Amino acid sequence: LGIRPNCSIHHLEVSAQSQSQSHSNLTMNLRSLALAVSMLMRGGVDGFQSTNTASTTRCAPSSFRTHLQSSVDSEETSSSLPDRRSILQKATTSIVGAAAIALSSPQRSDAMNAQSRTDGYAVQHTEREWSYILSGQQYNILRQGGTERPYSSILEGEDREGEFRCAGCATPLFASEAKFHSGTGWPSFATPLAGVEMEKVNPVQASLVGAEVRCGTCGGHLGDVFSDGFLFVNTPAFASGKRYCVDGGALVFSPKDGGEDIFGDLPPPANKKNDRPDFLAPPKINARDR
Repeated sequence: LGIRPNCSIHHLEVSAQSQSQSHSNLTMNLRSLALAVSMLMRGGVDGFQSTNTASTTRCAPSSFRTHLQSSVDSEETSSSLPDRRSILQKATTSIVGAAAIALSSPQRSDAMNAQSRTDGYAVQHTEREWSYILSGQQYNILRQGGTERPYSSILEGEDREGEFRCAGCATPLFASEAKFHSGTGWPSFATPLAGVEMEKVNPVQASLVGAEVRCGTCGGHLGDVFSDGFLFVNTPAFASGKRYCVDGGALVFSPKDGGEDIFGDLPPPANKKNDRPDFLAPPKINARDR
């Protein structure tokens, strides 16, 4: 191939030495980085300013010790200035810790809660019986923990006085006085009636991802409760601090005036305008002339 053997062998030896040196440097840099991250996670940037800095960095490479010492010296001269790195590190550590606590819970705060929807409830049916009693959408929500599409239930826009009951067993669940428009596309309530059962989760999990709510009589899935009611000013949720986000298909509305019951698995009227913000509305498509 026109390559002299001696030059080729020498080139391979140099390349091997260069790669070995690069791997060594990379390993040292990774170890230094790992040590730095470990120190940050233990004590934040404040750990760099402790009196035990020398002993803490004794096992670090010399290049890292030199960089660390220069960092300590520079921070000591400007200790009166706000340390943005320290603030960010502490905030990040808090967020990671909160997420770890929430994720460590054996139960999930959603419809996939492992608790049975049959055992311990007053109204019980086999799944086959439920499939005959309920419509397809009602069965999907109440018995399988499904979620309907936003703005797909006629009850999202229901504002009359009355009572919202379970579509599976007719247990009263929410009063019309507690209903408000959250803009989420699902019927929302500030407070429940005695017939609502809420999943028991730790406070961190309840604040981050909410908790499941069920019918306390038949165990049917209703939706979720969130601790963000304070965001909805001039609504009942602002006072209660809670937002019960409920699937309309799981409910039946009984008007106070004695009118006909309204089943929540029905779609809203085609000419009824919902409260969806303009930026969430689908784009208008103009038909072209052919």
